[in-house]
Amino acid sequence: MPGGREVRASRFLRTTGQHASIEPDAFTAGSYVLSIGGAEQSHVNLLQPEEIFYEYLRRIGHLVDLAAPPGVPVSALHLGAGALTLARYIQATRPGSVQYAVELERELLDFVLRELPLPEGTDLQTIIGDARESLVRIDPEVRFDVVILDIFSGPDAPAHLTTGAFYREVRERLNPAGLLIVNVGDEPGLTLVRSQVSAMRQAMADVAAVAETGMFEGRYPGNIILAGTLTPWPPEWTTELTARGPHPAKVLAGVDLDPFAG
Repeated sequence: MPGGREVRASRFLRTTGQHASIEPDAFTAGSYVLSIGGAEQSHVNLLQPEEIFYEYLRRIGHLVDLAAPPGVPVSALHLGAGALTLARYIQATRPGSVQYAVELERELLDFVLRELPLPEGTDLQTIIGDARESLVRIDPEVRFDVVILDIFSGPDAPAHLTTGAFYREVRERLNPAGLLIVNVGDEPGLTLVRSQVSAMRQAMADVAAVAETGMFEGRYPGNIILAGTLTPWPPEWTTELTARGPHPAKVLAGVDLDPFAG
């Protein structure tokens, strides 16, 4: 019973050789935690999918909120599926959205969809495979309002997904007002964050970083969310994201982000 919870179901993942488990969240009715290799990976609230538990995912959700007027459907691409927390969030807040999810682990996606069904009416196409290779498998006419990359962390980041060339390939799949959101889990010193700011700036017109204020000091591990736009970063987004939190929140863009473009 990882974390002291009663395991609802488990599944062996052949690609990584790890076990995935889904356990009830004892503190929130209708919620479940997906763990992989004993480490918590995703949290899903089936009763209120618009409620996001993990702090970094809430910041991503706030960025998605700004990608189009409230309630307006969007086209979204998720590179890294997990428990499909953000796909559920988009369906709950923007019914009618068209979504794609790419996941390397076939068993994981099957497991999640069986144990934690998507909200009724969700339009989601799933693709099994590498995130970069799968881009060419999607109809080339399809363009996205939002692309969310949530795959890598620290030194384990796949090299082919951390380059300016990859981000240029993603850029070609965005609508003119499209938004690229990248979750970067990093160690103290923020080496990966710095490399990804630089790589994204090679592809996008503008890049901003969103995180808990202390993360920018580079003293401890955690998550920084990078957001790339095809137009100049709207200053009102900085104000909005800072106000929405989770608090304390900080947004760096333009010259304020230059120190992190290593």
